[in-house]
Amino acid sequence: MSDRPDNDGGGRMNPAIQEVTDRLIERSRASRTAYLARLDAEAEAARRRGPARAGLGCANLAHGFAAAGKTDKLDLRAGVKPGVAIVSSYNDMLSAHQPYETYPAILKAAVREAGGVAQFAGGVPAMCDGITQGRAGMELSLYSREVIAMATAIALSHDMFDASLMLGVCDKIVPGLLIGALHFGHLPAVFVPAGPMSSGLPNKVKARTRQLFAEGKVGRAELLDAESKSYHSPGTCTFYGTANSNQVMIEVMGLHLPGSTFVNPRTELREALTRAAGRRAVELTAHGGEYTPVGRVVDEKAIVNACVALLATGGSTNHTMHIVAIAAAAGIELLWDDLAALSKVVPLLTRMYPNGQADVNHFQAAGGMQVLIGDLLDAGLLHGDVLTIAGHGLEHYRSAVELKDGEPVWEERTGGSTDLDVLRPVSDAFSPDGGIHMLNGNLGRAVSKVSAVKEEHLVIEAPAKVFDDQLDLLRAFEAGELDGQDFVAVIRYQGPSANGMPELHKLTPPMAVLLDRGQRVAIVTDGRMSGASGKVPAAIHLSPEAAHGGPIALVQDGDPIRLDSAAGTLELLVPAEELAARTPQGAPLTDAQWVGTGRELFAAFRRTAGPAERGAGIFALNGHEGAR
Repeated sequence: MSDRPDNDGGGRMNPAIQEVTDRLIERSRASRTAYLARLDAEAEAARRRGPARAGLGCANLAHGFAAAGKTDKLDLRAGVKPGVAIVSSYNDMLSAHQPYETYPAILKAAVREAGGVAQFAGGVPAMCDGITQGRAGMELSLYSREVIAMATAIALSHDMFDASLMLGVCDKIVPGLLIGALHFGHLPAVFVPAGPMSSGLPNKVKARTRQLFAEGKVGRAELLDAESKSYHSPGTCTFYGTANSNQVMIEVMGLHLPGSTFVNPRTELREALTRAAGRRAVELTAHGGEYTPVGRVVDEKAIVNACVALLATGGSTNHTMHIVAIAAAAGIELLWDDLAALSKVVPLLTRMYPNGQADVNHFQAAGGMQVLIGDLLDAGLLHGDVLTIAGHGLEHYRSAVELKDGEPVWEERTGGSTDLDVLRPVSDAFSPDGGIHMLNGNLGRAVSKVSAVKEEHLVIEAPAKVFDDQLDLLRAFEAGELDGQDFVAVIRYQGPSANGMPELHKLTPPMAVLLDRGQRVAIVTDGRMSGASGKVPAAIHLSPEAAHGGPIALVQDGDPIRLDSAAGTLELLVPAEELAARTPQGAPLTDAQWVGTGRELFAAFRRTAGPAERGAGIFALNGHEGAR
């Protein structure tokens, strides 16, 4: 396919990016058309009706404003001003979400100032993978995304609202909020970030202390001291894991105000941006001058843009599932094949821990999102002709934000990166392709994060050591049973249908110790690794999973496995006829065994979860039923 004349962003559209986009549009045509038809019908009804609550009966509406203050009660009763829902993941246990404590009052005042009326519509759960790593609670983590989506739907189900303000930062929280919002696609949705904590103990020092603890060379007190110096205040953890990958993708999709992603909490600029987000939500309603429904913002081009940003920054592998699930909520059928094709042409432009020593504050200081987006636009790697909450065109997101007279002011940033060790232009990329590779072979399909793996570790051929529980591997390490050997650790029955697909980040320190000793080791699993993982070569999200009879269930100790992350292959080097004669080994826990820490409440999720390559969720492609 020839180059398009312009991407409306300053550069000629890369033909490979355009080809992926065209395939995505064609593949999704029926479901996306059905989704948009429903959205348009709801939008037209909103325009005719006025504010949503005007359609409620008197008893319904009275319930809806009974607890409001005097001024808000009069406004809600009058049915003239647009209503804005605040949906928040606030809790004071998790650093990333603690800043949201003060946001509702700030947002309500800003919405009132803009001529609307805001109500706190509902809270959603926000669990921390950092706390639950290696524990039973982690087995609920991925399922929490679906719970958050459903909780968002419950918050918006009262038909009181004309727009929403979504308050979330980490891991499953932002994907869940967006999935829920997309099922109310006719409503504008403005995502309001909280920002990262300031830089603490360098990530390299923290990681080294973890390895020393795994080797028994430092004690718990020393480890806890290092961890608490790293995670030390309100705000997002500063390494480039799933939480901060969320934030990058949401800004590139046009759902944040430009430049708001990595502004630290409890600063004047942060509060000014929060106020501006509240005012913007009012302007975007069907009753303002810039109606911008979230279901129109999140289209095929926005999804491709999010994928490009993920790859260009070497982001979290968790998003190979989350972005598939988000796309499906908008009636868009994204495949891992699309990510694989994009990865071949999107260069790696950042070095942030774990694929570098810098953190997101260093990235922000180097130019941050505005430099990244501007350079990708100029190189024709992002679609510029998209709808955003800032207006039409991703060009808005070249603008850096400053505080002037207490208010945010946006001005286009014309300079490039100020730190080429952290952020580089396309013309001088760290790597010619993306930091995430898709793998194929006789074991199935998997994902490999290569941006943090040394080149000499990208290919390994070694015998398998099979574990059906991550704790068994940890016990083997502590007993010295893994010393002095090259091996591929196969950890199975860790998929969505087995036990909720927990992150296996607890395995990174001991496996890194073996790697540093000169052993050649790798991981193959149908589970997940943390967004902070990366040093140890790994094939993760293996699909089909063992619980569905995938070939990983046939692997035996000693079987040779070849993992070639560079070439994108994963092979069990056992003759096909021998494999055909084998029966699956091991089994997932039964419902009767999978209990404790509330896990029994999620048994229905185990039975309905889809495969990793389809988003590992329980929701069907939105619009699919209407397309039949």
